Amino acid sequence: MSNALVNKYNIPGPRYTSYPTVPYWDNTSFSLNHWKTSLHKAFSSSNSEEGISLYIHLPFCESLCTFCGCNKRITKQHSVESPYINAVLKEWQLYLNMFDEKPVIKALHLGGGTPTFFSPQNLKTLINGILKQAIVAENYEFSFEGHPNNTTKEHLQALYDVGFRRVSYGVQDYNDTVQKAIHRIQPFENVKRVTEQARAIGYTSVSHDIIYGLPFQSLEHVKETILKTKSLLPDRLAFYSYAHVPWVKGNGQRGFKDSDVPSGELKRKQYEIGKQLLSDVGYEEIGMDHFALKSDSLYKSMISGDLHRNFMGYSDSKTLAMIGLGVSAISDSWYGFAQNVKSIEAYYKLLDSDTIPVYRGHILNEEDLVVRQHILNLMCRFKTSWTATHLYFDALPDVLIKLEEMEQDGLLIRTKNSVEVTQKGQPFVRNICMAFDVLLQRNKPHTQLFSMTI
Repeated sequence: MSNALVNKYNIPGPRYTSYPTVPYWDNTSFSLNHWKTSLHKAFSSSNSEEGISLYIHLPFCESLCTFCGCNKRITKQHSVESPYINAVLKEWQLYLNMFDEKPVIKALHLGGGTPTFFSPQNLKTLINGILKQAIVAENYEFSFEGHPNNTTKEHLQALYDVGFRRVSYGVQDYNDTVQKAIHRIQPFENVKRVTEQARAIGYTSVSHDIIYGLPFQSLEHVKETILKTKSLLPDRLAFYSYAHVPWVKGNGQRGFKDSDVPSGELKRKQYEIGKQLLSDVGYEEIGMDHFALKSDSLYKSMISGDLHRNFMGYSDSKTLAMIGLGVSAISDSWYGFAQNVKSIEAYYKLLDSDTIPVYRGHILNEEDLVVRQHILNLMCRFKTSWTATHLYFDALPDVLIKLEEMEQDGLLIRTKNSVEVTQKGQPFVRNICMAFDVLLQRNKPHTQLFSMTI
């Protein structure tokens, strides 16, 4: 990849886990009633086989990782566990009260924060409380994020017992200097231990998260991390660019200077060498920043055309509705988005008044829905078309004009009714999606809202 292309296209841009992106939500016309109506619409149009997805945000961490942009609460007081679980179950009950039938759960993911901050028994209590009022789909997938330093064999067994078969471990980087900078001291031996324990218990998919572009991270550091990762051969990998967004309120990115973060050119070299090393042992690239072995369901879903992307990242199947439980969690009905309040205290207060604790959201109009489908197609399949008339939208001619220069640079191929991203253009898929993002084009931000695309 040429440095000229990297320099040209390395601009702030969304990761497109949703469209419209959160900064462009129309909160002024949003209300809790509007959100409930959109969710009812999703349920009425979704067949029973599709089911719903649940994302549960568990925000507590014992220490702050300075690369992290997630919503979290730092504490060593584990007395917070039971009140929080009770609150999540109360929120779930408020959703259940909206429907006449038990929902079918197809996917469930525990994120954070640090889900394994919670004791194995408390996690089991949470999941049993969720499932006792629902039906589990036949082809379900339950997954959780585990911290290698505090995930125990008991955690893995307890979650396996209630249906979990996939675990994702946050590795980031194995170099001591990088680990100190991001305040994530995590020996390889810990990752090896929990990876092998998960497999011995019976987990069918183990994933590792690796980040490039971290402070003080060199090309050699990335190579060392990938080579160690190859020795464990996780079923899938998230290998993604560090999002440097120190302006976000509550962000932990204060343990290093901007100048300590690798340049866009170095980051692309880190990605290219990592991609090659992964390819050498049989990993296939999935969408953006993800890799999987051919035996993993994520790869199979890419081949079958079922790959999907939402706030939980890439998944091997789609559900029309995704309900987010817990502080700051985001829900998605396809027709609308809703985000919970970010303060734990405000979350508890709203639940005490029997109110679903959302504070902002967006109801998609007809144009939003069409653009969302195009961006989803590009992110999951690297191509989209408007041969079906319902996928045409009035702003499309302006979008195509914006794609002309990218076509000249060899990033995509345009026809009368389609756009296809070339292999050369795949690292720039975020930029290509930005051309379709008509809300972004109509109202470009005056300050930086997003991380850099490279």
